Amino acid sequence: MLEKSIYIRALNLWGNVAQINMAIEECAELIVKLAKSDRRKNGVTVGEIAEEIADVEIMMAQLRIVFGDENVERAKNKKLTRLEELVKYGEGTA
Repeated sequence: MLEKSIYIRALNLWGNVAQINMAIEECAELIVKLAKSDRRKNGVTVGEIAEEIADVEIMMAQLRIVFGDENVERAKNKKLTRLEELVKYGEGTA
């Protein structure tokens, strides 16, 4: 996959620690945009939020490589199972 090779090249070029720090920065930028999204005066556009989501997704893909894709998938499946249960029981209360 072309994307994965780009991620690996970035990790090789800048190193795991730098990319982990970049992931932290990108997550923070997304948090700020989302926090401002409901403010009328200082609101942000959907396009700005989409850009930050894209940045975070790119960094998350690199973190999956750093910390092990299998580990992330295992944790994700566990969390999805939990979410499915919450949604299942929450649907009857609405």
